[in-house]
Amino acid sequence: MSSSLQQELIASIRNIADYPKPGIMFRDITTLLGNPRAFRSAIDALIQPFAGTKIDKVAGVEARGFIMGGAMAHQMSAGFVPIRKKGKLPHDIVRIAYSLEYGVDEMEMHRDAIKPGEKVVLVDDLIATGGTAEGATKLLQQMGADIVAACFIIDLPELRGRKKLEALGVEVRTLIEFDGH
Repeated sequence: MSSSLQQELIASIRNIADYPKPGIMFRDITTLLGNPRAFRSAIDALIQPFAGTKIDKVAGVEARGFIMGGAMAHQMSAGFVPIRKKGKLPHDIVRIAYSLEYGVDEMEMHRDAIKPGEKVVLVDDLIATGGTAEGATKLLQQMGADIVAACFIIDLPELRGRKKLEALGVEVRTLIEFDGH
């Protein structure tokens, strides 16, 4: 990816100090999503490595992963699978508990959303400590998905979330990095 594209994406992201708590620099992609050129550039860069590859499903993690995942699935002629917080899906579900920085949460997907062996790309806006992405990966693997890659716009490498996914045998693709939390 070109350095000009990286600069365009970095410039389109709003940084909010001390949110959600003191000492955290929140990387807000809503400004990127609202910028048609940056949004298209990000989606194009995320799907480019899969050109010529048959991808069956794109799985997006609630909530920003839904926005990016829907756009990616459309461009890739793939289905979309929402991975949601506990209690949000109306049909027969599978659930997994996962660790957050300060506790445990649960996520779910419909039991019939993935067939064993389907090629799946996992997507979310950012990988930090990796707890949510690790939970989503394990949930997809539990359903028999062949996870081709996990894709994120932003990586916060100091928090080592990428390492958790790589330890599960998943390739991680990111577009830009920010230092710190």
